[in-house]
Amino acid sequence: MIASFNIDPIDTTHDQTIQTIIDKKTKPPGALGVLEPLAKQLARITGYQSITLNKPTVLVFAGDHGIATHGISIAPPEVTQQMVHNFLAGGAAINCFATLNTMALTIINSGINGSIIHPKLIDCHVANGTCDISQQPAMTLAELEHGFTHAKSLVASLHLDGCNIVGMGEMGIGNTASASALLAAQLGLTAQDTVGNGTGISPDRLIIKQQLVQQALDLHAAHTHEPLDALRCLGGHEIVQITASMLAAAEHQMVILVDGFIASVAALLAWKINSRVRDY
Repeated sequence: MIASFNIDPIDTTHDQTIQTIIDKKTKPPGALGVLEPLAKQLARITGYQSITLNKPTVLVFAGDHGIATHGISIAPPEVTQQMVHNFLAGGAAINCFATLNTMALTIINSGINGSIIHPKLIDCHVANGTCDISQQPAMTLAELEHGFTHAKSLVASLHLDGCNIVGMGEMGIGNTASASALLAAQLGLTAQDTVGNGTGISPDRLIIKQQLVQQALDLHAAHTHEPLDALRCLGGHEIVQITASMLAAAEHQMVILVDGFIASVAALLAWKINSRVRDY
């Protein structure tokens, strides 16, 4: 059974008080632009008298994709593992961002094709990558269920430790193809609408990537209208766990940071599963 999430609607009863606090700062009304509605949203989530962000954490989920064997990225599938080792060694851009902003960084093995043993790596491994979505469903229902269960437990432990703000990141060669397929399936678009150059592939490779994603969309068309079915047929293990983590974070009334194409598609899926997640 897929883990369920009981998400409370955001409390808007103190909106006028929050707005008054913002407007009474020494500045012209609205002078801080988009920072002002952001402050209002954060106050709604964390406390209307003061915004409190505790133990901010970035979660980076890693998984491999069967479709990557078609050479749709500038990097081979093995680079997923290499980049995970780089994260763990502190050598990637996300390590710099996390350090600069005093955020904890947690790396999760959601479904890498192989085994990595490291004391700092969180093991939420579901399978050795997904199947090739252009040929068959990405994963079984049981694997989808395990992904949701792992993510719900992971976020619950963070919340128990006092964290109230999480950012979602990912690593997985081929996951822009999976995310493009999910986006197209959920919005009624074509592969040509959603598939881009990803890591910077050539025009010829882009055509092949679009063809493979469209093949996946056509193959699974009868089973991808609902978000959970779409994740099972077209998703990645890391995308599944990002989606579930967002829902779990909202359930615990935590702030969710969304950045990048993959995480944005996961946010769309989370919203389709439970629209209240958007408030967080």
